[in-house]
Amino acid sequence: MTVTFHSARIEADPVVPLIRITRDFAATPAQLLRAHVDPELYARWVGPNDISTRIDHWDARSGGSWAFTNLRDGEEFAFHGCFHEVSANRIVQTFTFDGWPEGVSLETLTFTDLGDGRTRMVATSLVDSFEGRDQWLTSGMEVGVNDGYSKLDQLLAAGAVEAQEEE
Repeated sequence: MTVTFHSARIEADPVVPLIRITRDFAATPAQLLRAHVDPELYARWVGPNDISTRIDHWDARSGGSWAFTNLRDGEEFAFHGCFHEVSANRIVQTFTFDGWPEGVSLETLTFTDLGDGRTRMVATSLVDSFEGRDQWLTSGMEVGVNDGYSKLDQLLAAGAVEAQEEE
């Protein structure tokens, strides 16, 4: 089976210091939600191809928090945040790179069912200044976003991301 990878559209809002990432997936909203809230799955796909991810703390629920560390060639890059809302079609969370603690972003991910087993994910990241936004944009985030989503495509195609049954 051939899996076609698509690039995410990454846009800088001209009016507010916000980055918008739009990407379609061959998945249901429930599968994308699980890929973002299940720590074992998340660690398998997030970030650039040349890093591995260690989950340090993960409580994916409204009011929960998270922390993970990316590892590359003996270097560690740590991140943390809080889950403000986790629902069937939306996640709202903060995101902080520990090496730049003043650069907190507020992220909202929405999952829109397009039908036929396809979902559009839109992720917005709001920061406190245009300088901060531009620093994120020039940090190499495009590689991490596209590599990560390509890995997620592979997990989805392999059947590794099943929707969680509601409790």
